[in-house]
Amino acid sequence: MVSKIELTKSLPRERWGEFFDQFSDGNRGRYISIESISLELGDEELIQNAPLMAIVYDRPGKGDDLVIEVGKDEVTYAHTIDAPTDVSTGQSSNGQMIALWIGDAAGTKTLIKLQAD
Repeated sequence: MVSKIELTKSLPRERWGEFFDQFSDGNRGRYISIESISLELGDEELIQNAPLMAIVYDRPGKGDDLVIEVGKDEVTYAHTIDAPTDVSTGQSSNGQMIALWIGDAAGTKTLIKLQAD
């Protein structure tokens, strides 16, 4: 069950590479769910209760995408967000990060829900 989200914070683009490197290191193996939210296609759950391996951000000019990789010892599923435009984090009342929202140029939002430790 996801805790109530108390606080959201938008991250500046120039910090995305560093943020996702640190986030991946600190949350590797933590179970996540990924949902795609699109005005055209509606909401779609892409993966549920899978261990996070890494979130890799390639800057504009180097790919301009963000890849969410899940799996324990090897990547078993990867979700790519092309041309991300914004990243926000959601925290519970005790300050634990429990969600990430990533918007893209097409207007789709990807929601990553993190299970509590």
